Amino acid sequence: MKNPVWPAALLALGLVIAAWTLSSPAMEFVNSRSTITVTGSAKKTIRADLAVWRGSFNAQSPRIEDAYAELEASARRVRAYLVGKGFADSALVFSQVMTQTLYGRSANGMETGTVEGYRLVQTVEVRSSDVDRIGTLARQSTELIRQGVRFESNPPEYLVTGLADLKVEMLAAATRDARARALEMARNAGSKVGRLRAARMGVFQVTPTNSTMVTDYGINDTSSLEKDITSVVSVSFEIR
Repeated sequence: MKNPVWPAALLALGLVIAAWTLSSPAMEFVNSRSTITVTGSAKKTIRADLAVWRGSFNAQSPRIEDAYAELEASARRVRAYLVGKGFADSALVFSQVMTQTLYGRSANGMETGTVEGYRLVQTVEVRSSDVDRIGTLARQSTELIRQGVRFESNPPEYLVTGLADLKVEMLAAATRDARARALEMARNAGSKVGRLRAARMGVFQVTPTNSTMVTDYGINDTSSLEKDITSVVSVSFEIR
């Protein structure tokens, strides 16, 4: 009589061997999929290398011809003033003249349709790499009021011309920071960092120095001469 235990034992042994054979690749597959995701950042203080300033002046009169004559005289004074401040005449950009018709108003504040005069407005723009001089001009240009010019000075815009290249540099620095963080975390866990699996770039924040402003869409500050540029990146690495 045959012993019924042997077939059962052989079947069990075969299942164990098969399970071990199948589990080994499965374990390797799971390990190959193990990742760690970290956020890296980089920050750098930069200084604007281009400034743009704009000012506007206007003239007003019951007759449009008189308003235009006054505006021309003001434009000559503005040009002479800016050239006297050391800006080349070719660097001055005067806009086209904008005309506003002024209508009379009734006692209740409604326009009557009667033309009472005209107001003409023109702007002047100056661009310069001498950002400090532009800042001084923005503060002092209202001196033109003493010359009879109805003048308004706008705050200057401070720009960084090499911002595109700088963003690439900052992205690389943020990625290095992310890898350093991953290495430290893996070391503490007794693991090693392998290949990069995925990376996602965050938005750049260009803010006034020491500002805490942050937006989901990024900031590109033009109001300050000194700025901070911050880059953030989310990176996933293979863990072995």
